[in-house]
Amino acid sequence: MNKLVAVALAAAAIPGIAWAQTPSTTITNDQLSATIALPDAQQGYYRGTRFDWSGVITSLKYQGHEYITPWSEINDPAVSDYAYRGEQIATGTSTTMVGLPEEFASLPERTALGWEAAKPGGTFVKIGVGILRKPDEQPYDHFRQYEIVKGTQWEVEKQANAVTFKQVINDADSGYGYVYTKKVALVAGKATLVLEHTLRNTGSKPISGFVYNHNFMRWDNQTPGPDYAMHFGFDPKPADPLGDTPLAYNGRTVNFTRTLVGKDAIRSLPVGFGNEAGDYDFRFENTRLGIGLRATANQPLYRAVIWGIRSVFAIEPFIRYDIAPGQQFSWTNTYQAYQLPYRQE
Repeated sequence: MNKLVAVALAAAAIPGIAWAQTPSTTITNDQLSATIALPDAQQGYYRGTRFDWSGVITSLKYQGHEYITPWSEINDPAVSDYAYRGEQIATGTSTTMVGLPEEFASLPERTALGWEAAKPGGTFVKIGVGILRKPDEQPYDHFRQYEIVKGTQWEVEKQANAVTFKQVINDADSGYGYVYTKKVALVAGKATLVLEHTLRNTGSKPISGFVYNHNFMRWDNQTPGPDYAMHFGFDPKPADPLGDTPLAYNGRTVNFTRTLVGKDAIRSLPVGFGNEAGDYDFRFENTRLGIGLRATANQPLYRAVIWGIRSVFAIEPFIRYDIAPGQQFSWTNTYQAYQLPYRQE
């Protein structure tokens, strides 16, 4: 077992970097191959202050298909979220991401740990990123790139079919601290990828918030459209009228009514789920490619969002946590790749 330690976190406005130039490792079994970017403040694929730096999957291959492909062509630090540049899409430093990335946010204000109490120049904590500096009195914006002033080191343990990440944070100024571990593993003999997490509160204050997986879907570079379908483990209803949004709710399935083009954008909040972990169950399928991907978890849903533009779409499932000092919270996300028609394992 190899053990690597990533360099200390640092803030920077960075240009786009080719994946081939970034530190990464690949895990395989007899059905799946996953390439995982390693945290690195100088050369890492992701150095923003929005998403968790660990377990960034830049490739997931199954039966000759690629489940993860880039949805933007330009990384421009001047861009907040994303912007159209003619036929291309530009994304900012905190948004340039692919695959199955996760973001943590605090409740009740949906910011970051200690943000409200921090004065300009003071520190706050973003789980999975590090200790950040609050620059001014502007509202918290997860698209904004914040200075990482007190970094940590990521401990990374690699195996043939798994990679485990560990981050230790202790911010005496804000009173927040944690030990976060995340394991990305392939299940032997199955086309299944598992994300196992544990978040232990080592600070003096409760940690209350949510974590969600963005689930960027762009398979074999195929545009979102009627070839794709989203299936739910509950009977979803849109929280708000769809209007001219090119989506259709049909029982437990949500379809695209047409291919997304130009500046098309979709956003809908499916409701109707309960408090059981069984409702955290989503299947993405593509009839043209003949493949699907099922996402489940062992914790209940807190919220769900359907989002997309012409180059990518997602179901973003949220998990809620409340962790008292000295306590920990664990959760697991499971992804099963399959060929159509879907067969329950």
